[in-house]
Amino acid sequence: MLLHGIFPPITTPFYPDGNVYYKKLESNVERYSRTPVSGIVVLGSTGEAIMLSDQERRDVLKVARDAAAPNKVLLAGTGIESAIETLRLTEYAAELGYDVAMVRTPHYYKKQMASANILAFYRTVADHSPIPVIVYNFPQATGYDIPTEVMIELAEHPNLIGIKESSGDVEKVRKMVEETSHVKRSATVTETFEAVTPRMLVSATPAESGNGGELVQVGGLSGPKETKPSSSAVTVVGKMKTRQKEVGFQVLVGAAHKLHPSLDAGAVGAILAFACPAPTACYEIYAAWKEDDAELARLKQERIAKAAQGVGDLGVPGFKYGMDFNGYYGGPARLPFLPLTANLKSEIEQLLSDIRN
Repeated sequence: MLLHGIFPPITTPFYPDGNVYYKKLESNVERYSRTPVSGIVVLGSTGEAIMLSDQERRDVLKVARDAAAPNKVLLAGTGIESAIETLRLTEYAAELGYDVAMVRTPHYYKKQMASANILAFYRTVADHSPIPVIVYNFPQATGYDIPTEVMIELAEHPNLIGIKESSGDVEKVRKMVEETSHVKRSATVTETFEAVTPRMLVSATPAESGNGGELVQVGGLSGPKETKPSSSAVTVVGKMKTRQKEVGFQVLVGAAHKLHPSLDAGAVGAILAFACPAPTACYEIYAAWKEDDAELARLKQERIAKAAQGVGDLGVPGFKYGMDFNGYYGGPARLPFLPLTANLKSEIEQLLSDIRN
């Protein structure tokens, strides 16, 4: 699965009384689907996933999946402290048609999270997950920072296709990229090298083909594992022409104020909370970098750096108010988050005054 580009980890909208506002979730997803982002992450940290009940998580996954455009890669945050609960939510996400599971590092029992524990946890999840898995490392929230050496070892697993590295450590990104460069994998892409998802293949496959509306496995298009697919070879699936692209182990980052240097260090994309209020501004950095326009990428990075840092310092309530300011529905966050003061709202408005998208 190709994970290049920008992915907003969308928020979960709530009514003032704290209940999930599913209509606004649907509206936000539909709007993100019209932006140039590569996909959407549901139930990430910005989505307050840890604040939701099991049933709410499942309902949020379903509503977001139904509202998303078929050309967007869908990632489900399915990480829970135990492997068995993580797999239960991952299997449900796969049934809905999600393309990738994003699994945060278990962290509650920090003293017991030795390398052997983490390796066993992720290998068990990856062994049994029906969809590809990426590791989610967010030490600022969990208090646990997955060691680079452990991540390099996990990268060997064929169903662990990448990591969201949110520590903000660019040198760690560089080392991870360098030390996993030997991992050779390919992903099915369109003729123009955009991501292909199972949902895209379903919509491109006529009913008379016998697929019966079931999800088409992207991995099945790659050919035998021992054969290196040619990027120039075209495979026709229904009405869609696909080809293969070498992707290796994919490192994505989570710090918007360090996006450009992270891309230079070898990251292939980013899952950015700041992309919730400003998806296009984040995408413009990636697009300029992709076109090898280093100066434009630097200027685009400078444009958002202060805002990304300032809004990020206010956490989920800050991102949600930024969304309100930029025309999405942010709304309230759940306790123990508190509403922003008028002064803090004014700060966000000033930070985003020239980032209206």
